[in-house]
Amino acid sequence: MDSKWRNVLAAVYLTITATILMENGVRAWTGEIHGRVVCDVCGDSSIGPEDHVLSGAEVAVLCITKSGEVLNYQAFTNSNGVYTVAETMPESDQWDACLARPISSFHDHCTHLGDGSTGVKFNYNHPSGFSHAVKPFVYRPAIVPTYCI
Repeated sequence: MDSKWRNVLAAVYLTITATILMENGVRAWTGEIHGRVVCDVCGDSSIGPEDHVLSGAEVAVLCITKSGEVLNYQAFTNSNGVYTVAETMPESDQWDACLARPISSFHDHCTHLGDGSTGVKFNYNHPSGFSHAVKPFVYRPAIVPTYCI
């Protein structure tokens, strides 16, 4: 299933979940977390023309809700190197704090996690319908190409 249909199905799921919650008299809350995963080909810690996004990279997002529940999400980047986690839940259970961290890159050459890309902790204090952008996670090749030196 391609990412376009996956996004459509996710939107339908969120709409149905929100509708069910509203019918039961519970105020619904929807949040979203997204970010990118990039290959820093030259390992120079700056995004340049030689760098590219990583499709299929795995990212984990762990969130604690205001009621204390721990939720663990798994996401994979699409062809644009973007991952997204979204959830609709009762307003009283909305996310309070989250940790996003890269798990793995399935790229042939870009598999070493870059400096400062071990994970990002953040408070999630957005109202329903808003999203939080996480800084890009960076992978580097094991051997830097000669044109980078």
